[in-house]
Amino acid sequence: MTMILYAWAAVALLMFLLWLLHFPLKNASIVDAGWAVGIAICACFAGALGQGTDVRRLLIASMVVFWGLRLAAHLVFDRMWGYPEEGRYVELKEKWKTNIGIKFFWFYQLQALTCVILATPFFLASRDATPIRITDFLGLLVWVIGLVGESIADHQLKRFKSIGANSGLTCRVGLWNYSRHPNYFFEWLTWVGYAIIALPSEWGWLGMVSPAIILFLLLRVTGIPATEEHAVRSRKDYREYQRVTSAFVPWFRKTS
Repeated sequence: MTMILYAWAAVALLMFLLWLLHFPLKNASIVDAGWAVGIAICACFAGALGQGTDVRRLLIASMVVFWGLRLAAHLVFDRMWGYPEEGRYVELKEKWKTNIGIKFFWFYQLQALTCVILATPFFLASRDATPIRITDFLGLLVWVIGLVGESIADHQLKRFKSIGANSGLTCRVGLWNYSRHPNYFFEWLTWVGYAIIALPSEWGWLGMVSPAIILFLLLRVTGIPATEEHAVRSRKDYREYQRVTSAFVPWFRKTS
């Protein structure tokens, strides 16, 4: 419990600093990068303070830190730095109208709490004192597939957007030809990998809560619904893209 409280305090402090920073930046999107770093911070506390097998603690901490820093760098340099504020946050400001700063403060702190809850498989795995087992390797394999897939999807989208002639059009190259949100799908897959590693631990089934929450957020809350609502308004070809392309799991396009 102590490492969880330490992790929560550290991530809450990070989110407070980012909340202060978002005022001069005039861009609330920085919370997304902070969320990725916050997850990595939780994994560091789990790896450092857990009482489980050293190799497993090092494995889970290394996986999460690598994932978190890669995602944070991608969000900062490919989505925020030099780019306008993401549509979701613009719409939030329009919806909230008053006391926007205070509301964003609590929004940022909610992200800190979310980081700690999602870090459940890290905390569980870090307490597991049993030797390395097959589920550790299986979880690592699933995580690698997710990380590689998400990296490829991010690169393909960035390259598509870098071509001026594609302005206002929907990316349909590579993985985006088989899923409208391949980055979300492979992101979710990395969380499945963490949960698999934690599963044999005591109370390890609780680690499945994390991929379940991620899946719910992506499918029903801040992921696909918000992204597609904005895409429909801003891209004339998106309705057709929706009709023929799988929303989440990469699959063959509809032909009619």
